[in-house]
Amino acid sequence: MTIRQVLKMGDPLLLKVAEPIHDFKSRALKNLIEDMQDTMHSLNGAGLAAPQIGVSLRVVIFGVKKTPRYPDAEEVPYTILINPKLTFLDEDMDDGWEGCLSVPGMRGLVPRFKKLRYQGYDLNHNPIDRTVSDFHARVVQHECDHLDGILYPMRIKDLSNFGFSEILFPNSDTCGSIKKPAWIPKNLKPFFEEISIADLAKLTERAIVSGLLEARLKTNGSFGGGK
Repeated sequence: MTIRQVLKMGDPLLLKVAEPIHDFKSRALKNLIEDMQDTMHSLNGAGLAAPQIGVSLRVVIFGVKKTPRYPDAEEVPYTILINPKLTFLDEDMDDGWEGCLSVPGMRGLVPRFKKLRYQGYDLNHNPIDRTVSDFHARVVQHECDHLDGILYPMRIKDLSNFGFSEILFPNSDTCGSIKKPAWIPKNLKPFFEEISIADLAKLTERAIVSGLLEARLKTNGSFGGGK
């Protein structure tokens, strides 16, 4: 159908709790999922949640074979999961590096439950009920977090383990990087000619953090409210 624009961290819609699906036969739902598929595949993503393309509904898709963003990851079957419910089966957690299409060019070390059961429905309203672990469980938790207004940086315990991919993984080409644009307007050329990649990365990081704080304030009215 259509490759949609992915919302970036700082957009207030990414902090909302999404609404459940009630009509599984609607053409709008089918179009939404087709757009999500096209968008995820165009960006080599492991998963995508409907709020990431501006639709606040409880729909996620995910699946991993081999992707440039996760070349060593175990395979995860392609899944359309609607109205998901997660049940954590024990207290064991594991730290793992994550990225997100809504937080481009960055990676963070995120604690996740190692084993869980997830339930929900596919597009035809057939029930889905799986018990999974490790990377599969991590992908499901990451995508379903989006439905509750949670981005992975919110779960990072130590911000020294959060940064730009090209800095954290300088020998890897799997996570994207900060680059100077190929075309620069004349009035901005002096700026880009003088600034280094490292300084550009710092400015971008500040803008991302500032945008997240601003969106939190707009959503809750303060830092203390909300989830």
